[in-house]
Amino acid sequence: MSDRKPTPFPILLNNEVCSLIQADENVYQIRFKNRAANVYLVRGSARTILIDVGLSTNYPYLVECLNHLGCPPENIDMVVLSHEHLDHIGAAYHFNRSRAYVAAHRLAANKIMLRDDFSMLRKMFNEPDVPINVDIWLEEGNLIDLGNFRLNVMYTPGHTSACITLFDQDKGLLFAADTLMPGGVMGGIFGSGSIADYIQSLERIKGLNSRILLSGHGRLSDTPQDDVVIALQRSHGLLSDTAQLFDALDARANFEPIMQSVRDLNKLDDG
Repeated sequence: MSDRKPTPFPILLNNEVCSLIQADENVYQIRFKNRAANVYLVRGSARTILIDVGLSTNYPYLVECLNHLGCPPENIDMVVLSHEHLDHIGAAYHFNRSRAYVAAHRLAANKIMLRDDFSMLRKMFNEPDVPINVDIWLEEGNLIDLGNFRLNVMYTPGHTSACITLFDQDKGLLFAADTLMPGGVMGGIFGSGSIADYIQSLERIKGLNSRILLSGHGRLSDTPQDDVVIALQRSHGLLSDTAQLFDALDARANFEPIMQSVRDLNKLDDG
């Protein structure tokens, strides 16, 4: 028998592809059962946003959930993308055709606008090869004011170089995307990411007075402080394992091609 306590988050709709779950008042999670990331709807008194949008192939189910809440896509004012991976952003081009603004950290926006398929993991998710436009380039310290929600933009690299976390201090809502997941699960280190940056980002999240963790994958969590402590332990373990692996390698042999490239570049000045 499981020791996990019953979830306090009511399920409002459930079909073969996704579930619609109420995370808090006017905050909803659309959790997909395939590889797509979670989508969050935040209905503010002044404006309404989506945080991430999942895969393009799931868009009809996303629309079904939004309509169930009486909030069709044309009522969305802004789509905020947590980072550049297509499981989070694939459906964004549908919103480019509506009145919604699309926002992302400037590093993610650059990759998305230049259609950097390697960084966006296009082949992994086999999404349509369509342009996604980013209207607003976000930075650390920006505030997304929805009226009764005030979401602070935190730059939290590690999973990739472009990850952001959104935090409503008054309500304790932590939208951490793939930086932190329930049970302290880590989203992994991809391409431009860094385990050292990941640890620093988790330390920042640890210092927040968060009440509910709304992550990029998996269930909602009402124990975010416990989750981040476990994630930090795991990330330090990963850093230690990486150091041991590096020590086990013949470092000079592995770095010799790089050093030769540097020597060749230096010769260019000898002309």
